[in-house]
Amino acid sequence: MAYHRPGVGYSCLPMTTDENQPSGPAHKRLRARFVAISWRDLAVSFGPVVIVAIAAIWLAVWLVQPAPPRTITISAGPEGSSFWNAAQRYKAILARNDITLNVLTSEGSRQNVERLADSKQNVDLGLVQGGVSGELDIDGLVSLGSVFYAPISVFYRGPRVTKLSDFTGKRIAIGREGSGARALALALLKANGIEPGGPTDLTSYDGQEAAQALVDGRVDAAMLSGDTATGPTMGKLIRTPGVRLMDFAQADAYTRRFTYLNQLTLPRGVFDLGKNLPAQPVHVISPTVELVARDSLHPALSDLLIEAAREVHGKANLLQRADEFPSSQVHEFPLSDDAARYYKSGKGFLYRHLPFWVASLADRIVVLLVPIIVVLIPAFRLVPSLYSWRVKSRLYRWYGALIALEREALADDAHTEYKSLRHRLDAIEAAVNRLKIPLAYADQFYVLREHIGFVRQRLDAMNAEPVPHPDSSDGADGADSAPAPTGHA
Repeated sequence: MAYHRPGVGYSCLPMTTDENQPSGPAHKRLRARFVAISWRDLAVSFGPVVIVAIAAIWLAVWLVQPAPPRTITISAGPEGSSFWNAAQRYKAILARNDITLNVLTSEGSRQNVERLADSKQNVDLGLVQGGVSGELDIDGLVSLGSVFYAPISVFYRGPRVTKLSDFTGKRIAIGREGSGARALALALLKANGIEPGGPTDLTSYDGQEAAQALVDGRVDAAMLSGDTATGPTMGKLIRTPGVRLMDFAQADAYTRRFTYLNQLTLPRGVFDLGKNLPAQPVHVISPTVELVARDSLHPALSDLLIEAAREVHGKANLLQRADEFPSSQVHEFPLSDDAARYYKSGKGFLYRHLPFWVASLADRIVVLLVPIIVVLIPAFRLVPSLYSWRVKSRLYRWYGALIALEREALADDAHTEYKSLRHRLDAIEAAVNRLKIPLAYADQFYVLREHIGFVRQRLDAMNAEPVPHPDSSDGADGADSAPAPTGHA
């Protein structure tokens, strides 16, 4: 025979073994559903976490840099110039990492800056020597560092000259319009009192044309620099009889007045040891050439370009020591944040140990994973507690109703409300019996049902009719009906 604890409410157990006996009241029939997991509670518990995780991913995708472009464009200089030759070497190096570098010819540094400053121009990079930006709007342009020297070489005919002011009234080739050599030459000549429209004839001969004009006697001096000077041109002039390379006696003063200039010394015989050319040390002034980019340049490409510049310009030559370039020394353009980070700590960990495109992909994946991990680690600790609270809250809700009912039952007039209280208790039990509860919380479910039975038992006891004493039916006199004392006399 099944055991049944009176009044406790274990309605899930049969009340009797008699199969013909009618079943108990409807409120005692157990219709509770026990499931392994409450998917609804799990979904509600995980829902906020999923929403926050999606928001974190969206924010990371919005902030993270896209993949580096596979094609970029550099504005260099005239074909065959030092700028153009450097850009061609960059192109070959970037091609190793499947990056295509389009090289555009230009009139020189000034035109390179103009192209970069014009958002309508499809140009990402430019080689720019110091002192040429002038009144141009360079907002949004940054430097990846200085990459090499571009000395001002002043070749002339006649007696020895050490000052630019000595060329007043002469014919001087200062370079074509738009070139960095012309812009710098005009700035230096102006500081010496020589300006266009004055007695000095300033011609637009450039590069090899200027060299040939000097050899032919059509000009008295030629100012060559960076994007207008090439090795063959310089070699031709230094070996031409009657042509001299000017020694800047005021070189130190120039570097003080023009902060983008550096003083360099060419030692004796540096061009030709056998012929001892030049015969005496020559002081020249030189701006540095900067690799300038738009501030939208992808950080991964910034590192790759500086690496290419290191390979092209890092070796020692007549003008520089080994590993002197590229450098973080800049003048007219602010150093980009990515370049500053590179010069301080080198390439990132991933780019040092993985191929470029693999490192780029891994770098972006890491950026996406970080916010997800930050969100999910606390969530995995919080969600189980939230899930447990949601399940238990369904039981706690009925505990609240049960406590309220019991307090009413303890009131003085509870006996008059017995039927109403009993009806409410039946409703509570019926509702509890229909709950959907995970199996892990079945023990708490049955404890609640036991407590419902306990309240039912108290309610029934408190409202039971009092049982009269057997001797009290005659009882006119309470004293006569008192029981006789017991015990021994």
